[in-house]
Amino acid sequence: MDNQDSSRKHDQILLMVTFILLGIGLIMVFSASFVVAEDSIGDPYHFLKRQAMWVAIGLVGMYFMSHIHYKQLKRFSILILLLNFILLGLLFSDFGSYMGTEARRWLSLGPVVLQPSEFSKLALVIFTAAYMSSRRLNIYNFWTASLIPLTLAGLVFFMIQLQPDMGTALVVLAGSALVVIFAGMPVSQVAGLALVLTPPLAYFVLKEEYRMQRLFTFLDPWAEPTGSGYQMIQSLYALGPGHIFGTGLGRGKQKLFYLPEPQNDFIFAVIGEELGFTGAVAVLMLYLILVWRGFQIAFRAPELFGSLVAAGITFTIAVQVLINVAVVTGTVPVTGINLPLISAGGSSVFFTLLGIGILLNISKYGQDKAVLKEAA
Repeated sequence: MDNQDSSRKHDQILLMVTFILLGIGLIMVFSASFVVAEDSIGDPYHFLKRQAMWVAIGLVGMYFMSHIHYKQLKRFSILILLLNFILLGLLFSDFGSYMGTEARRWLSLGPVVLQPSEFSKLALVIFTAAYMSSRRLNIYNFWTASLIPLTLAGLVFFMIQLQPDMGTALVVLAGSALVVIFAGMPVSQVAGLALVLTPPLAYFVLKEEYRMQRLFTFLDPWAEPTGSGYQMIQSLYALGPGHIFGTGLGRGKQKLFYLPEPQNDFIFAVIGEELGFTGAVAVLMLYLILVWRGFQIAFRAPELFGSLVAAGITFTIAVQVLINVAVVTGTVPVTGINLPLISAGGSSVFFTLLGIGILLNISKYGQDKAVLKEAA
């Protein structure tokens, strides 16, 4: 690393917002889980300690990625995608599969348990960005520019939804598609592709009975208040008493064996109950700043690959936030998408921090371009 390289600065606003969200996450994970953890495990700090460990590991990874030139990712993009396919494939073998539930979503690699689908969000964005940036001149020819990355994205989507994890599969597919569109895919091709993909996507969403049940439950959760509508109802019960300023940190009621897994997918409901409308909006504003800085980095990147990677990572984080908040507020059917940097989950926080590390690295090299624009 030369002197000029070492003198460049990362995006300080993005870095600050990331640390604030991580801090809020640790506080809320403990608040949401300490009663359940003490009752089921005998250690009220169990989820806090595990989350803190993954945050620490993730911060090391973020630091590493922020100091390794992002262009190196382009050289290894095929290997990164291949590794992701191997990890996804291992889920369906006896080797290394971790069957914590009926879903095949985790790999047990010694003491470490990973969720390969979280890696997919990053791996597919990197590969698609590398491919599209090397095929820029052929962007108007769908068969040479977009077919290969979208086909591979479809394969990853298929492997993830088999776990089953339709929510994450859709996020991964959306991230890859955004990179292709951001690269300059013509509007006519985008519209045509949307028409072609709608029927198979609808088939995958509706073919499972429990997904159909979730759809009907979304339309009327009180039809089965102790069955399929239970999660959504308890989430709304949490948000209601929060009012403007909340019931107070640690004083929420719905986390007390009413709201299932309050430290994970429904942690925003706990935030709404304990910190109120003010706290919930403050968290959303932090995410808005993060997304704003991410797209600023994408627009200021010195070349196409960096721009596409930054846009893909930022869009993937934004989609997860939108879906999670929409589920918690009863705006869309229940699906398993966590709240980035806040929800408990080692793989999620680790790979999200790796992605933010890449954004920070790209931000260093985009400053020159911004200066040139201002000078012009």
